[in-house]
Amino acid sequence: MAKKFKELVEILGGHRVFIQTHNFPDQDAVASAFGLQVLLRHFGIDTTICHHGVVERAVTANLVADLGVEMLIDETDNDHTAMTKDDYIIIVDSQKGSGNIDDLIGEEVACVDHHPTFVTVDDYKYMDVRIVGSCSSIIADYYRECDVDMPESVATALLYGLKCDTKNFTRGVTDFDVEIFSYLFPKSNQQQIRKYQAAEIEYSELNALSDSLRNIEIYNEVGFAFLDFPCKEGFIATVSDFILEIDLVKFVVVYTRRPNGFKFSVRSEVDELDAGQIISEALKNVGSGGGHKSMAGGFADEEKILAMNIDFNKVIQNLFLNVINKVPPHGLTIN
Repeated sequence: MAKKFKELVEILGGHRVFIQTHNFPDQDAVASAFGLQVLLRHFGIDTTICHHGVVERAVTANLVADLGVEMLIDETDNDHTAMTKDDYIIIVDSQKGSGNIDDLIGEEVACVDHHPTFVTVDDYKYMDVRIVGSCSSIIADYYRECDVDMPESVATALLYGLKCDTKNFTRGVTDFDVEIFSYLFPKSNQQQIRKYQAAEIEYSELNALSDSLRNIEIYNEVGFAFLDFPCKEGFIATVSDFILEIDLVKFVVVYTRRPNGFKFSVRSEVDELDAGQIISEALKNVGSGGGHKSMAGGFADEEKILAMNIDFNKVIQNLFLNVINKVPPHGLTIN
């Protein structure tokens, strides 16, 4: 067994273990949790996958169903599985304090993630954070290092998670991800992956996508879009990806209302404009945010936004444009 993964197995021994994803798990989160669950079972450790929110996108729900993944909606689903303060939690595809994952009653002893660290915590006994294309890549690497046979279902899920988070190897991809692709490809079911990729935009979202495009405001290649209708977490990301395809846009901020605040999805195709750092700085006094250079997310408190000006769109635009203006030469001219 690889030395680093052996550390995790030793920490978990003798404890009831939960694997927690972020609140609205996407394909990478589901695949990572499932792959880690199967691998830990190989070493005699049973786990329960949980999350606090809901699986919103149909394609993610289909992945869960096809894999036969059992995912509890937080720690209180029923008396038999209710989490206690003595239970151990492994966080995957997120980090404690990141704003997209609730603090459950158990003890967060481990974190496996591929996002930069914006909130430092000292709780973990094991932490494996690598700035790579997907969390699925890290889980696949555990199998490779431990020389454990990987079931086709796991390989298919991990490869699909890798393709989704790198947008088919067009963003955030590293040499490590390419190595993992070569490792996973012959083990996976390509027909199944094609089925998932063919259904990533839901029919019910087409009208909403059209409405969102009419709300775009562009300030010298920085695009803003307020989605003034109820929409799923994953759809916000879909819109931001779509807007970035527009030739006049190099940096995108998409946001929508949530109870007590605004949910954000940010994208960048300019190396000098780090999406994770920019959203973290822009929202530091009104909320929180973080992520990768090319993609990030966050949340802002509505009261704090409105306290600055009743025109929340103008407030949000200024928060981001003020940060972008401070970045060294980046190829965009912001007025």
